[in-house]
Amino acid sequence: MAALEHLGDEIDQLADETGFSGVVRVDHADASVYAKAFGMAHRGLQVPNTVDTQFGLASGVKGMTAIAVVSLVADGEVELSTPARAVLGSDLPLIADDVTIEQLLSHRSGIGDYLDEDDGHDITDYVMPVPVQHLASTEQYVPALDGHQTKFPAGEQFAYCNGGFVVLALIAERVSGVPFSDLLHERVCEPAGMTDTAFLRSDELPGRAALGYLTVAGAVRSNVLHLPVRGNGDGGIYSTATDVTSLWRAFFGGRLVPAEWVAEMVRPRSVVSDRERYGLGFWLQGAGDGVRLEGYDAGVSFRSWHHPSRQLTHTVIANTSDDDGSAWPITRLLYERLSV
Repeated sequence: MAALEHLGDEIDQLADETGFSGVVRVDHADASVYAKAFGMAHRGLQVPNTVDTQFGLASGVKGMTAIAVVSLVADGEVELSTPARAVLGSDLPLIADDVTIEQLLSHRSGIGDYLDEDDGHDITDYVMPVPVQHLASTEQYVPALDGHQTKFPAGEQFAYCNGGFVVLALIAERVSGVPFSDLLHERVCEPAGMTDTAFLRSDELPGRAALGYLTVAGAVRSNVLHLPVRGNGDGGIYSTATDVTSLWRAFFGGRLVPAEWVAEMVRPRSVVSDRERYGLGFWLQGAGDGVRLEGYDAGVSFRSWHHPSRQLTHTVIANTSDDDGSAWPITRLLYERLSV
């Protein structure tokens, strides 16, 4: 790609200026045209990141959760119009009776959030409502999801809701009879060829997984006490830049859900601003066909853009949430050069 002739030098310079720690990858058609790692996966042992390092994606998993749920819809197990209450039974009684799976997928459910981003928490705060070691299975999230009042009537407006995607994982698990982590592997990772993507426990990370870092009270710490010990439908999966590319190719290639359901998932349900819209589990460009996955949490920053008509993907994953070293400066550079 002509646009990348000098972009590699710009990326190197910006990574050096910001102290970026992570991986940058650009793909065009079926080829990787740029892939490079920066910084440390384990600072204490001075283990460098590589292009094959597994990183936490935070909310980047929401698109995968949506694909898994929609695959159940495509198979006739549930419908987009199915009320959450029909599966939840007496659990989570504050979720209104008319909240549907589609509203949960599109952040239009109005349910109260166990991790509400409108509460003004700083990224360095310890915000988990229960001890992080108690959040390892989907059912263990139920007490944390309970007790949050409805924010507005279902379908009335868009409001980003982390808890809604854990509720979706709970619904998918109960409908299928398969633990959500296994369901995601069977319906998303395996058919997409995502061999390095899984819900890893933060207290037993394998050798190729990066620790997430953030600065707390002037000290650089890992994020192990900030996040659930094992992620779920709203965040916390580990993956590689290569696997993220594989996800885009498999999704838009119709290998995860049928083509008509791909189109349904990237059909806008909300205009969030003049620059962005939202479908079912995916952020969408305000104009054009760009589709985005994004994650930001303690020790994690991630953004990946895919442009189907141009067969272009660019992904930045960082194992830090600090302004310096995060994914944001480089992903903005790539968007300015490649996406508009």
